[in-house]
Amino acid sequence: MEHTQTRFAPAPSEALPSFTAALKALDAGLAAIERVAWELREAAQAAAESGAEVMGATRDARLRGARLSRAGWMLTKVAASYRLHLTRRAFTSRASAARALPKLHTKNARRFRATSEELGGAFLKVGQMLSTRPDLVPAPWIAELSHLQDAAPPVPFDAIRAVLEEDLGAPLDERFADFDETPLAAASIGQVHRARTHDGREVAVKVQRPGIRTLVEADLRLLEHFLEALAPSLPPTDMDTIVREARAAVLRELDYDHERARMAELAAFLDAVDGVRAPTPFPELSGPRVITASFERGRKITAALDEWAAAREEGDLEAAACLSTALGRVLDAYLRQVLEAGVFQADPHPGNLLVDDAGEVVLLDFGCTQVLERPRRAAYLALFQAFLVNDEAGVEARLVELGFETRSGDSGTLRAFTEALLRDLRGAMAGEHQWPTQEELMAEAARLKTLSEDDPVETLPGDFIMLARVFATLGGLYAAYRPDGLGDRLRAAMLRALA
Repeated sequence: MEHTQTRFAPAPSEALPSFTAALKALDAGLAAIERVAWELREAAQAAAESGAEVMGATRDARLRGARLSRAGWMLTKVAASYRLHLTRRAFTSRASAARALPKLHTKNARRFRATSEELGGAFLKVGQMLSTRPDLVPAPWIAELSHLQDAAPPVPFDAIRAVLEEDLGAPLDERFADFDETPLAAASIGQVHRARTHDGREVAVKVQRPGIRTLVEADLRLLEHFLEALAPSLPPTDMDTIVREARAAVLRELDYDHERARMAELAAFLDAVDGVRAPTPFPELSGPRVITASFERGRKITAALDEWAAAREEGDLEAAACLSTALGRVLDAYLRQVLEAGVFQADPHPGNLLVDDAGEVVLLDFGCTQVLERPRRAAYLALFQAFLVNDEAGVEARLVELGFETRSGDSGTLRAFTEALLRDLRGAMAGEHQWPTQEELMAEAARLKTLSEDDPVETLPGDFIMLARVFATLGGLYAAYRPDGLGDRLRAAMLRALA
């Protein structure tokens, strides 16, 4: 009699070990949350016993505890639902399990999104970062988390008015002829309002959320504990550098004086980049928690790209050209910031990129920026040159010069990561590149994970963390929309940098 597999037999899956590892990682993370929760409870009790209530210590501890409870409960539900799915796989068909998983991803992504919107702070920043990585995060998560790119719960206007009047040193109507109380956008650190000055200029006013520093610092502490707990389940790498640079970048976003100075610097620099611009700040209408800048019209870049991509599928050559031109301008903007200006906006998620009616690209939000001194720029340029001509010895020498180190001292893992990061750019310059599919990206990620486990990268240069974030985010954007004609722009950027 012919043998047939029963419908309820467990379906083998190559993904099962990694799925189990992910659940173990979540368990470790939840243990970290529990540890922090007890620490906060003890701190609140100690503050109350010492009479520190008058200084707000107990109130702050309770606030952090409430946020922690909300985040922990959400993560617990996510972990439990994935565990239950894993159990059910053993009692259902492979097809049924496959149909159920996207629905589960959507449900859990909505849970994460709702918590991020409610809590804001560093949780919202994490959601925004994940939303730009379709190569790492399942499609249902991308669809949900993309809503976090330019949306957060707005702060009541009375609280915003108080910050404005305190920082600007006068009643609001003395500083602005008109001020729209409804925010144009609300983000994790601040929100933006449209206004008009007494001399008739249209401006955007970014106001920091009251009390956000306390929340962000508490969130960062939680996330650091979380990463510490997850570290044994993650590929070995220089986690200390990653955490240090990420913390510094988030805290810099609270420094509006720094942001305003970088905005002014890059607005002046981008004047020389065709089809790209940035807002110009007005120092006389700004303060420690307020940035007033020129109002820039445009729509979110992904809205324009989606429209052009749909038209391109119908054979519209003009739409295809518009899409490629816009993404080419984004590439110009970042290559020239990195290689020429020596300072770059390090948060290119779609909520920070606009396209106006003329197809010009507008860069927004300079709270997350990175300085790259001339010697470091020259070293990264030399690495890129060696990679373009397949000079393996040159690539290895430049990686060592920049400060990358693997556990064994061999450069194999580093070369593989360099190849993954820069391959699309090399293919574009050669004019023969085929953009990878989602399946190819996931296979590449699995290969890199194996390499990093066999010979981990134990030391990363600090300035590389933000560079990798920028070009990984842009790489995901280019892989999703597949523009043409990037090679000429890359060659021009290289020639300018070498001049």
